[in-house]
Amino acid sequence: MHILRLIIGILLLPACYATTRVVMDLSAASHPTGTAAIPPASIAMGGGYILWLVVYFTMPKPVRTYILAHELTHALWGAMMGAKIFKMSVRRDSGSVTLSKTNFLITLAPYFFPLYTVLIVIAYYVLGIFYDPSPYYLWWLALVGFTWGFHFTFTISSLLQHQTDIQAYGLVFSYATIYLFNALGICFWIILVSPPTIEDCIALAGARSGELVDLATVWIRGLLE
Repeated sequence: MHILRLIIGILLLPACYATTRVVMDLSAASHPTGTAAIPPASIAMGGGYILWLVVYFTMPKPVRTYILAHELTHALWGAMMGAKIFKMSVRRDSGSVTLSKTNFLITLAPYFFPLYTVLIVIAYYVLGIFYDPSPYYLWWLALVGFTWGFHFTFTISSLLQHQTDIQAYGLVFSYATIYLFNALGICFWIILVSPPTIEDCIALAGARSGELVDLATVWIRGLLE
């Protein structure tokens, strides 16, 4: 099984590369050449992200808040996949959750699923059913940037330490999966605050995938000749 996960992880690397190129393409498309002004939505989300970085590097880190999100994410993904939650513990510097079953998505979810950001997004649209939240749209985007910054910095910090979650599925498979899902998340945030659409993202992904197929074809032909 370990060898199989290693092979799958290696096979995911081209997808990681293609998704990275899509992120770069979307970023370029979000601010076309010749336009001087940065969209207010981008400023709001970026401002929230930068504010979080200031908080993260200058104030005591809310580690327990991250641990709570980490364990809740395990539990949430477990529940979505039919697992029973038996016990959850959150302490100042560690946490754990006991489930009836697990898989790679349940295990790795805290590293690519920004729980607090998702809650902020859901809250905005739920409130939209009862009120008009549009006057607070930019503040909402700032909260999205702030909470996603929380997810990103703590994810990097966690991955720099020994994590049994990562070891359980192997470094190559785990890191490739985490990177791929986070890159897809960045695509979503770019689409949320700038002109490119989901259709544009899909078209770019198809183009970049086609490039990889062409390169692979040339490489295979070179080996066979």
